[in-house]
Amino acid sequence: MDDREQRWAQMMQAALAGDQPAYEQLLREMAPAVRAVVRRRLSRLGAPTGETEDVVQETLLAVHLKRHTWRSADPIGPWLWTIARNKLVDHLRRRGRRVEVPVENFADILPAPEERPDTAAADVQRHLALLPEKQQAVLRAVAVDGASIGETAERMRMTPGAVRVALHRAFASLATLLRTDE
Repeated sequence: MDDREQRWAQMMQAALAGDQPAYEQLLREMAPAVRAVVRRRLSRLGAPTGETEDVVQETLLAVHLKRHTWRSADPIGPWLWTIARNKLVDHLRRRGRRVEVPVENFADILPAPEERPDTAAADVQRHLALLPEKQQAVLRAVAVDGASIGETAERMRMTPGAVRVALHRAFASLATLLRTDE
């Protein structure tokens, strides 16, 4: 495991123990790394690199929602890159493109860990219901329905920037609610 992944693993362990500053720093460090990988892969696949930020946001949302699935005994890199790969493939599929990603591109990545069965849809709905209406709508559109930032902006008559802000605020509110719920 390289130094960066070791640092990320330590920050994730701290975050899972309730250290919010460590979690925020982890996401700040992961974002540019994910952005570079996604942009490169979109380019290789002939897809517009302008869609990079949508995939990065979807990946960070998935990291947030699935952080409890990371096993501290496992390296964090393969877990993160599997999430990013899956979000990239999902993103391209929603655009109606057939995606065939060569296995060689991900030879060093382990399969995603199985989801824990105790994470019920009812819990997700309960937490979402506690968010303000606009944040709920944006989070549902992007995270649940799989809409892009652009599609959500158009559907909700907002700018893409306003959607990203609402999504970020929804994450922050959701993180606070989940912390107090635990």
